[in-house]
Amino acid sequence: MISAPIVLASGSPRRKDLLSEAGYQFEVRPPDIEEIDDPSIGIRELTAINAKIKALAVAENSPDQVVIAADTLVLFNERSLGKPADLTEAATMLAELNGKTHHVYTAVCLIKHGSGQIIEFDVATEVTFRELSEEEMKNYHSLIDPLDKAGAYAAQEHGHLIIAESNGSATNVIGLPMEEVAEKLKTHFAIEPLI
Repeated sequence: MISAPIVLASGSPRRKDLLSEAGYQFEVRPPDIEEIDDPSIGIRELTAINAKIKALAVAENSPDQVVIAADTLVLFNERSLGKPADLTEAATMLAELNGKTHHVYTAVCLIKHGSGQIIEFDVATEVTFRELSEEEMKNYHSLIDPLDKAGAYAAQEHGHLIIAESNGSATNVIGLPMEEVAEKLKTHFAIEPLI
């Protein structure tokens, strides 16, 4: 059996959907690692570290494939917001972001272990929320599962209800900046979509 040229080192259904929709052939192998959660580390460095340790964890067993790993965090008021621990924290996060502008950072690491190639980059997107009532915020959280999403929201799931505007990569906000990923796959690894 021929292996797919790409391995997605993530259990995220959103990242899987983005790669599929872009037409790439890939396997999914979530890494079995503990992510670093250290608020003293800046968001760009923290997401880069986590993306790289995820990629390295999977790359050792996939020497001839390109492993893609990513880490996404929300930056608001110089503080990074990851996945909420519970629904109370999710509600607090959404209330904090309400009517305000924040940034979504995704660090991506692409590794081909056999050739020693490592490509790392990050992408930031500016997102502004609508001014929502308490009822609207509760209603939004009733439509999605906020617990597995950085910042307790999902742009691709009823995002129009909460997002007024965004500047930058829309796929970055979902969890994988596909424009940049596609360019790196083509330029550094000669991998293009099947469609």
